[in-house]
Amino acid sequence: MAQNSPTQPALSWTVVGQGAIGLLAASRFKLAGWPVQLWLRQPAALDIRFEQHPLHFNCATAPLAAVLIPVKSYAVPAAVQALLPALAPDAQLVLSHNGMAATEHILSSLSPAQGLWFLTTTHGALKQGATVRHTGQGQSVLSPLNAAAKNQLLAVQQAMDIALGPVTLTGNILPFLWHKLAINAAINPLTALNNCNNGELAKAQYQPLISQILAEVCQVAEAAGYPLQYAQMLEKVQQVIQNTAANFSSMQQDIAHSRRTEIDAITGYIVTQAARYNIAVPLNTQLLQQVLQLQHRG
Repeated sequence: MAQNSPTQPALSWTVVGQGAIGLLAASRFKLAGWPVQLWLRQPAALDIRFEQHPLHFNCATAPLAAVLIPVKSYAVPAAVQALLPALAPDAQLVLSHNGMAATEHILSSLSPAQGLWFLTTTHGALKQGATVRHTGQGQSVLSPLNAAAKNQLLAVQQAMDIALGPVTLTGNILPFLWHKLAINAAINPLTALNNCNNGELAKAQYQPLISQILAEVCQVAEAAGYPLQYAQMLEKVQQVIQNTAANFSSMQQDIAHSRRTEIDAITGYIVTQAARYNIAVPLNTQLLQQVLQLQHRG
């Protein structure tokens, strides 16, 4: 993990919330010697244990120069709205969540000098009480979404490399989001509905379901202009299941803890896009309804 260059001081980063991925990023910042603070709904300092390290995080104070927003997709608008009065005039905001990025409204609420980014990551983390574990080594893709972000390419990429690296920079995040969407659509609803870890999906009984989910997603992605290769995606999903066998998906964890899931931004997005292109996606439609029923029951 690279240290700061003494000739280039780091941006002072704020991480929003106390979810597993956010605390993973904050912990990696702190262990690399970068300034980092937390922005919580109820402002307070926070003490956690990350791996073997006891870590203390201060409560964020304005102005906020650089902000990582790794909250659930449905919580993004409210989080950004709450942050706006505290942002520095040239603040950089990095969104990171499952599902597809809906950023038009957020872009319109920022000033021309404030940068907006999207980061998608395959890192895995688990929070249990005050303990956070890095459960899956991954990588991330980062994309600037406006001109003010492009003016800070090096500084933000360097920071995200520390927090959730290794990072690849791209001018178009959508192909990467469709790729991750397909993987999430195959794994998250099935683990949530069956209350199981990812490795359980390697069993023979789940293979026809995974195949049909991916076949439907690939049809929709093709129509949307972001084609996915079915055979490659099937291989990738099996690889993720194997590599994260002991892990529990975020959707399984949300259902287990009676929290709202991101099903609308994952399977719901697929179903909505399928309707737009007049494509039948019966299994994804069924999974969406089943997860929503389970969520409302909780």
